[in-house]
Amino acid sequence: MKVYLGIDTSCYTTSVAVLDEAGRLVADERRILTVKPGNCGLQQSEMVFQHVRALPELVEAALQPEYEVQAIGVSDRPRPLANSYMPAFLTGLGTARAMAKALQVPLLTESHQENHLLAGLWSVGGIDSERFLMLHASGGTTDMLLVERGADRYHLTQIGGSKDLHAGQFIDRVGVALGLQFPTGIVLEKLAQTATEPLDLPVSVQGCRCSLSGPATAAKRLLDKGVDGAGLALGVEACLGKTFGKMLANGAAQTGVQDVLLVGGVASNVYICQVAREILAKKGVSLHNAAARYSCDCAVGNAFMAYCKRF
Repeated sequence: MKVYLGIDTSCYTTSVAVLDEAGRLVADERRILTVKPGNCGLQQSEMVFQHVRALPELVEAALQPEYEVQAIGVSDRPRPLANSYMPAFLTGLGTARAMAKALQVPLLTESHQENHLLAGLWSVGGIDSERFLMLHASGGTTDMLLVERGADRYHLTQIGGSKDLHAGQFIDRVGVALGLQFPTGIVLEKLAQTATEPLDLPVSVQGCRCSLSGPATAAKRLLDKGVDGAGLALGVEACLGKTFGKMLANGAAQTGVQDVLLVGGVASNVYICQVAREILAKKGVSLHNAAARYSCDCAVGNAFMAYCKRF
């Protein structure tokens, strides 16, 4: 069976994905990198070490004997910019280069951000518009980009984003203060589901830019006062949903687009997407968000890139 292989080695996830000739996902192997309790992240050297150990096992699990790899897609840098660099991505790139040479198949590269874009488009079944907005919200990124379809790939132009903390950093700062294990997103979402109502946090949006350091400070102050942790967790989600909704509505008005795509680990949060969608609907803007599993870090976008280049 002819298949298309994708590889991604991001800051906290090693990923391998395989699509068949019909564009169906037939393998999706991932391993979350291990962060020691009490720590708030990993050094790049530790990321590389864990990727080197995990990647061969994930490739072996994803590729079956009957698979005939036709092309390989891999993330080679964080963003589609000339000076964008992060050592973690060299692990996946090196493996992909060696495999492509050994198998004598095409090697296709794109940035981690473009991988998120294509995973999102694959998950939602595509967006018909030639121009749309994408908000990439994660622990290391809160970028709003204008996406324009080109002859052979999409072109991304940043038009907004956070001026200070990224969305994932906001969540993790509050989550760690609540005593949750880093990265805290999934556990904080579960905690928020037990709340009766969200605690009010300020929303700071100017045009297509936002500030999240103020809301984070406000959350810490509330926590110092002994407020309910579940209500605060839900308040963080509500704050981010309102922030994203307002930013995207302003961006849509500025660019004249009517569709927006929300991707990234933070975008896998159902409540955040719901709040943003309600705000955008009032402005006549459609929000497309990938299924939670394909919004967070994965290699599906890179496999989809290899699949789309098959002709």
